[in-house]
Amino acid sequence: MMMPSPHRLLESSGGLYYPHLPNLSLPTGKPSRKTLSSRKDASELELPHLVQKYKEEITSTSRLQVENLEDAAITTSPFIDRIGSISEFNDILTALLVANESTLALKLYSDISKHGLSPDSWTFSVILRCHCDKNDVDEAKRVLDNMLHNGLNPNVATFTTLIHAFCKKGKLQKAFQVLESMNTNGCQPSVQTYNCLLKGLCYVGRVEEAFELLQDIKKSAIEPDIYTYTAMMDGFCKVGRSDEAMELLNEAIQTGLKPSVVTFNTLFHGYSKQGRPLEGISVLNKMKQGYCMPDYISYSTLIRGLLIWNKIRAALRVYKEMVESGYEVDERLINNLLRGLCRKYIKDNVLLQDAYQVFDKMRKRAYVIDHSSYNLLVEALSIGKKVEHALLVLQQMISVQEHVPRMSTVNRIIRGFCMQGKLEKAVLVLVIIFGTHKIPTRMSYDLIIQEFNRQGRFLEASNVYSAALVRGTIPNKTPQQVQ
Repeated sequence: MMMPSPHRLLESSGGLYYPHLPNLSLPTGKPSRKTLSSRKDASELELPHLVQKYKEEITSTSRLQVENLEDAAITTSPFIDRIGSISEFNDILTALLVANESTLALKLYSDISKHGLSPDSWTFSVILRCHCDKNDVDEAKRVLDNMLHNGLNPNVATFTTLIHAFCKKGKLQKAFQVLESMNTNGCQPSVQTYNCLLKGLCYVGRVEEAFELLQDIKKSAIEPDIYTYTAMMDGFCKVGRSDEAMELLNEAIQTGLKPSVVTFNTLFHGYSKQGRPLEGISVLNKMKQGYCMPDYISYSTLIRGLLIWNKIRAALRVYKEMVESGYEVDERLINNLLRGLCRKYIKDNVLLQDAYQVFDKMRKRAYVIDHSSYNLLVEALSIGKKVEHALLVLQQMISVQEHVPRMSTVNRIIRGFCMQGKLEKAVLVLVIIFGTHKIPTRMSYDLIIQEFNRQGRFLEASNVYSAALVRGTIPNKTPQQVQ
C-alpha cells in the first residue's frame, strides 16, 4: 500500500518537508471545450476570458485578483446565465481557486443546480481542492464519495490531494482508506501519492512503517524519486537515526537520483539534533561535489548546530564561507556567533580579533546587537587588555542601543583600566553608569579607591568614597594617606 505526496518538498524552519500537490489535471474522458490544460501554467493564469468579458459588470482586474470581485456580482443570476456550459463554469471555479478564493468558489458552486448546470469530474475535483484549502478535509471526503456515488472517476491528482490533506492533519487511517478506495476504483497511485503517505507516517513518528512502505515502493513498478528518499531521510533524522539517513542518500545517488539542497539540509538538521554537528562539515563537502550548492538554510543550519554544541572554530569557518558565497547572515544567528566567539576567548584566550571583526561588521550593517552580545564583547575585550575598545563598545551599547550593561561587565572594564593605571578612564566608566541611573556595586568603588591609594592619590580616593556614600553604598576600601 502506498501514499500520495506532492511534486516537491518544501523546507520549513523545523526541517520538515511538506510536499506540494500536483497541479490538478482534467479527469479522463471527453475533454472540455475550454480547459486549463490548453492554457498557460496555473501560476501564470490570467482571468478567464468569461470573467474578462463581463468585467465591466463585475470589476476590473489585472492578474486574476478575483479577491476584488464582489460576491454579489459573480454569483448573481445574470452573470451565471451567461455561462453557456459546465466547462466555462469550471474555468471560473478554477480561476477562483488559483486566486485563493476558495470561499467564493464554494459559494458559486452552491447555486449551480439553480442554473441548469450539472457538475462533472472536473467540477468536483476543484471543489474538493477548495475544501482542502479551507482545511475541511471531512467535507472534501464527502465530495469524493459523492463523485464515486454518481459514477464519476476521480483522477490520481484528486485522490492524492485528499490523501495529502489527511496526512497533514495526522489522520493516517483515513488517508489509507482513501488509498484503498483509489485501488478499488482502478486508479493507480503515483509516486507522489506514495510520497505523501511516507511523509505522513514520518510526521506522526511511525518511522518503521514508513521504511516498510519505502521497501514496498522499491519492489513495485513505481520508481522512488528523490523526494521519496528525502521524506524517509527526514523521518530518520527526526528520531536520531542520521546515519541511516546518510545510507539512504548514498543509495539514492547509486540509483542515479540527484539529491536536492533540501535532501542535504535534512542531514544538517539530523546531525545537529544528535549532537554531531561536525558530521555536517562532511555533508557540506559532499554537497559541493557536483550535486548542488549549499543555500542559505544549509549554511545557517550548520552554523547553528556548531554553535549549540560549542564548535566555535568550525562555526567561524562555515560563517566565512557563507559570507564569501554571497549570503547575508541574519541578526539572530550572527549574534549567536558573536557570543560564541566571546565566550571562547574568555575561556581559552583565542578568537578575540575574530569576535571584534564580527561585531564591527554588525555595527556597519546596522544590525541589532542584543544585550548579551554587548556584555560578552565588553568583558572579552577587557580581559584581553583592549579596554579602550571595550569603552567604545560600552558607550555604543548605552547611547545607540540603549542597553544598560550588567554590573559584572562594568566592573570588568573598570578593573581593566585600573590594572593599566588609567584611573581617569575608570572614573569615566563610573560616570557613564551614573547616567544610566544604575547603582554601581561596592566592588566598582573598591577597585578605583584601591588603585588611587596605590598611586598615593588620597584626595581622588576620598572623592570616589564620598560619591559612593551619597549613593547609599559603603565601600570596603577606604581612602589611605601615604605616611
